[in-house]
Amino acid sequence: MTKKEKTMEEQLNEDVLEEKAQAEAENEAKDSKKNQKRWYIVHTYSGYENKVKVNLEKRIEYMNMGDKIFRIEVPQKTVVQMKSGKKQEKEEKVFPGYVLVEMIMDEDSWYVVRHTSGVTKFVGSVKKPIPVKESEIKRILHRTSSQVEKVELDVKVGDKIRIVSGPFADFDADIIEVYPDKSKLRANVSIFGRETPVELEYKQINKL
Repeated sequence: MTKKEKTMEEQLNEDVLEEKAQAEAENEAKDSKKNQKRWYIVHTYSGYENKVKVNLEKRIEYMNMGDKIFRIEVPQKTVVQMKSGKKQEKEEKVFPGYVLVEMIMDEDSWYVVRHTSGVTKFVGSVKKPIPVKESEIKRILHRTSSQVEKVELDVKVGDKIRIVSGPFADFDADIIEVYPDKSKLRANVSIFGRETPVELEYKQINKL
């Protein structure tokens, strides 16, 4: 065997070893990704979100799946309602009909979640649920933890109100427009015998 032939043989062996090492690295990366816990979205029957959470937590304990299914979240926010001048708080679903599940996805964990009472499907294709981006999950959970308050008021155009705060406090007014998405309204206030339209927040008024 010549020096040139030997060099070619050695190069070939090096190429084979390099390809083998690369294949092993790719397989390790795949296994690592496969065993990585991710967040998934589960669709539920309407109004069953909290029941699904409780049922799934029981199944995780009963079927000893705590090492594959970690957290179940039903994102909610606090909503403040003003009725008859009284403030009432209630919890409102951020995403009605959906539950968030942090889990390592495999056949066993998929089966436990998918066959929980009240669950209809995973978001994604039938055979391949799609994990949620980490940035999206952080934004959703932040909205839940910050509990942004929204004021709801049972009012409509034509209703009479009493203004309780601001520059027009203690004035009565007639509602002319309502903006529920902004928790605001416009009303005519009688000032010196003239009707003056003003914009008010729900928390500034009481319904008469």
